[in-house]
Amino acid sequence: MRKLTFLAALAAATAISSPAMAGSADGKLQVKLLGTGVLPDGEITEFYTDLVGLPADTQTKANDNVVPTVAIEYFFSPNFSIETICCVTQHDVDGTTGLPGAELVSNARIIPATFTAKYHLTTGGPFKPYVGAGPTYFIVFDEKPGAAAVGLGADDLKMSSELGFALQAGADFALGENGFGISIDAKKYFVDTKARWFAGGTEVIATKHKLDPWVLSAGVSYRF
Repeated sequence: MRKLTFLAALAAATAISSPAMAGSADGKLQVKLLGTGVLPDGEITEFYTDLVGLPADTQTKANDNVVPTVAIEYFFSPNFSIETICCVTQHDVDGTTGLPGAELVSNARIIPATFTAKYHLTTGGPFKPYVGAGPTYFIVFDEKPGAAAVGLGADDLKMSSELGFALQAGADFALGENGFGISIDAKKYFVDTKARWFAGGTEVIATKHKLDPWVLSAGVSYRF
């Protein structure tokens, strides 16, 4: 999936450099190359199964990550657009109370497939703030039991891919009339996942986790 992200970024860079695609501050299509901080929650909100006997106050937190992101946006009018993003982020989940510092999930990768409808405010200048909202589907893969979970006897882990919702706000700043610009963006996601640990094929722990990440981005844009 990292290769997919790289290819998307390469395609975007090719589009930016192509002389056939003349840049314009009012173009229909905009491509963004962003650095993105992904700050998830990871809190347990429900216990379904506990054959291990976890401490009663067991709670968890997912670690933060910084990844490259490609965003592609189509403008139906100066004020309305639809945007999608491409990125892959990777996270561990560790205990905070009950099992403080214990690694329970290792290297879970997530593709936050997201589409947002955006409204751009008219300012009469190069600074154009916007707000947006839309559905997301978190695709989880390559998840593994963490070292502490393995120590408790777990030999497999499954985390559910789930549908959620995202709210968005940000701003684009045009650098002249040639299509180049700078962008900042903040998204708040609302999405959960169910984590199930297995030992010898038997489900020994099952929990529901609130992911709900903040996703904060900044980078360059090209509109044509």
